[in-house]
Amino acid sequence: MSRARQPPLVTGISPKEGAAWTKVTIRGENLGTGPPDLIGLSICGHNCLLTAEWMSASKIVCRVGPAKDDKGEIIVTTKSGGLGTSTVSFKLLRPERIGILDQSAVWVEEMNYYDMRTDRNKGISPLSLRPSNPLGIDIDKGKIPQKDIELTFPGMSGDFTSENFSATWYLIENHTGSSFEQLKLAANNLKKQATKKNEGSLAYVKGGLSTFFEAQDALAAIHQRLESDGTERVEGSMTQRLENILNRASDTADTLFQEVLGRKDKADSTRNALNVLQRFKFLFNLPLNIERNIQKGDYDVVINDYEKAKSLFGPTEVPVFKKVYAEVETKIGALRSLLLEKLLQTPSTLHDQKRYIRYLSDLHAPGDPAWQCIYAQHKWILQLMQNCRNEFISGQRVGVGAMDSEGDTRPSALGRLGHTASLQRGGSLRTPRPSTWRFETPQQVQFVEKLSDVVIGQLPNFWKLWISYVNGSLFSETGEKSGQVEKSKKNARQRQNDFKKMIEEMTNRLVKLVRGALLPTTLPQGDLSLYGGWENKTELTGAWLTQIIHTVRACHEAMSALEIPNDLLQVIQDLLLELRVHCLMVTLLHTTEDVKRLAEKEDWVVDNEGITSLPSQFEQCMILMLQSLKEPLEIKQGEMNVLQIDQVQDQATELSVGIMKVFINCLEHLSTKTDGDIDASHNISVDLSSPVRFSGIHEGFSPTSEQRLLIILSNCHYLEKHTFLNLANYFEKHGLTGTEKITRVSMDAVRGLDRKLFEAYIERRADPIAGSLEPGIYAGYFDWRDCQTPTGVRNYLKEALVSIITVHAEVFTVSKDLVPRVLSKIVESVADEMCRLMQCVSSFSKNGALQARLELCALRDAIVAYLNSESNASFKLALDALPQLHSGADKKLLEELLNKFKSSMQLQLTCFQPSCIQPVKR
Repeated sequence: MSRARQPPLVTGISPKEGAAWTKVTIRGENLGTGPPDLIGLSICGHNCLLTAEWMSASKIVCRVGPAKDDKGEIIVTTKSGGLGTSTVSFKLLRPERIGILDQSAVWVEEMNYYDMRTDRNKGISPLSLRPSNPLGIDIDKGKIPQKDIELTFPGMSGDFTSENFSATWYLIENHTGSSFEQLKLAANNLKKQATKKNEGSLAYVKGGLSTFFEAQDALAAIHQRLESDGTERVEGSMTQRLENILNRASDTADTLFQEVLGRKDKADSTRNALNVLQRFKFLFNLPLNIERNIQKGDYDVVINDYEKAKSLFGPTEVPVFKKVYAEVETKIGALRSLLLEKLLQTPSTLHDQKRYIRYLSDLHAPGDPAWQCIYAQHKWILQLMQNCRNEFISGQRVGVGAMDSEGDTRPSALGRLGHTASLQRGGSLRTPRPSTWRFETPQQVQFVEKLSDVVIGQLPNFWKLWISYVNGSLFSETGEKSGQVEKSKKNARQRQNDFKKMIEEMTNRLVKLVRGALLPTTLPQGDLSLYGGWENKTELTGAWLTQIIHTVRACHEAMSALEIPNDLLQVIQDLLLELRVHCLMVTLLHTTEDVKRLAEKEDWVVDNEGITSLPSQFEQCMILMLQSLKEPLEIKQGEMNVLQIDQVQDQATELSVGIMKVFINCLEHLSTKTDGDIDASHNISVDLSSPVRFSGIHEGFSPTSEQRLLIILSNCHYLEKHTFLNLANYFEKHGLTGTEKITRVSMDAVRGLDRKLFEAYIERRADPIAGSLEPGIYAGYFDWRDCQTPTGVRNYLKEALVSIITVHAEVFTVSKDLVPRVLSKIVESVADEMCRLMQCVSSFSKNGALQARLELCALRDAIVAYLNSESNASFKLALDALPQLHSGADKKLLEELLNKFKSSMQLQLTCFQPSCIQPVKR
């Protein structure tokens, strides 16, 4: 069951006024579902259905009839919607009566020309007609590409005015979405149009049939009369009289209408000229339009107009057309020059370059604009790179964050990054710099950053332009696509080697510029003038070199991401390898200098283990050095391990060994300093809040030379047992080779220093004690052969013990771990001296032998905890040199006197008891 439709509604008419038989376009809503549905159309009360042409449900075209009303509505009636209404009206203009001699202007309706902008590449004559909608149904354009249709119907056309018209093409192009019912309706419309055309011709013949008969009868009568007269050429005959009458009538008519006909001929010629100008105004206005559109930048419009003019008037032989077309060609030539100039301008975006190349290709510019653009970009990028170096060399660029003329500092992100990196990699261990140092970036680092920005910023577009040139995508939006693409690919194949040389030149220029700034010795002598000139710039540290390596790696990764062949990037890989080796060596050398300055930081404050902060600072310095080398030693894709190069491995090992030796030399230098050599700024300072500091050390205290020897001995012991082993692990963890050699040499050096310092300390402390024994024994002209009965241990021995106790206290203050080693050596020296003295005595009296045995036993028993095999042997030899005690009374007396000695010096001798040795809480 069909659903009722809304009544027709007319909402517009164009034109809104006109004379009878004016063609108008009616627009509105619900104007019918098709031609059969339209059953009524009136304008100003006149029925216009016979001239109506239904276009769509919103459009009807018809001619206004000679209505009685001057103004009226437009009423549409349909089967589906019934009688409609109108919101607009039409005004009918009444023509004035014109006599046969009155002048009048006649408007010649223009024909519906073919719109050349729909397909500029097809040279269709502008005089050809194009029916608007021959099928009378809605046009539904499909989405099938024109190219596919052309391939499917080669040599055919969808234009029904063409000799090669294909109905299938037309239906696919204009009615892809039409239903079968609509196509049946279209077939009926075609039949009706054919019938109407045939009926119109037949009606014309029927209407004039009587006139034809009358004319035929008249001509037959004249012919019969002439035959009966038989005097066609006799003067005075009817034929002659008739001819004279006709000639006079003709002359009279010429006299009456000569002026009118002349004006008519002039009007006709003027109208024809206007008609020609109207028809070909596109060509005549084209030079001016081209100039205006060029000024506005509407190059697409110019190209479209030029293509259309070329297809229509290129082969013309008409002089006026040839003259105008020659002017058009002149304008187009100027446009080609303008576009080529814009194409070669730098800087320029990739989008603009592609656009100008397509324009020049569409305008059939001579040569190869795409290759000209690539060559210009190549030269421009090279010049940018060279200018970057020249700016820094000439001093036109100041350091990032440097003080300007107004005293304003602007630390850049690069400067902050460099400062952070230097702190993380041991920069804090260097000699204090000015306050502005941390905000300044070396010129070489700025230069490499700027150079990298130029390469990363420009090379991708340059490479993409070449890729577009190779695959032909530069012409994807132009006409004659396939021919231009093939031409582009052919040119690209021929110039592939030339482009490869361009990329090689760019990468070589980049590498040489970086070498000139950082590795000038690797450049040939002839290249130093172009790429060198950095001799007066700041020497870079390992931290800044690491930043440069990071920048060059980023540049290499950006090029690799563009899929540039690896063989073209090998020079950058070689540069990176040398930069990494250079960074390794510079870092090791600078670390050597840092280690030399560590001696200035020695504060002589020891902890409970007898260690100062110096070993920890040395270890931290080495750890920071290894951490700073993490990025340079890291192996990225395509890179090699620098430590696998034998020469680099050997040199790095030697430098690392040198660092260890330098630190050991610093320790030795500290041990040999006199009190006057120690700067007051490096005196011992005490942190009173820390419980791990020795309470006896106070601010302004300066250690004695013997104390320094003990402190450095303690540090040497810590280096051997902990620091060097820790560093060996760090070296292996960070991949440095030669760890075994470094550790072995370091251990040997520190042990050698330990022996040297230990012997020096023992010499300073043992010799005075041993030297005081002989004078003490024989004080007061004591004689072993003539002495009184012993009453106790004499004072010289007690003084010797007190001296040993003093040494014990001095050593224990620094490190309790050193006490057994030092005391054993001191005791060995004292025991050896006592043995020598006893063996030098020629004879002993009874009391003398008892006194000597008492003192030897007292000394031995007091320091028994620190006796070794040598000292035990010395005491044994000394006792063997004495006469033996045979009397029980003598033995008893000896025992009593020994007990008395131990009791009286119990407090002093406590320090020699190992069980009583406890860490001192400081």
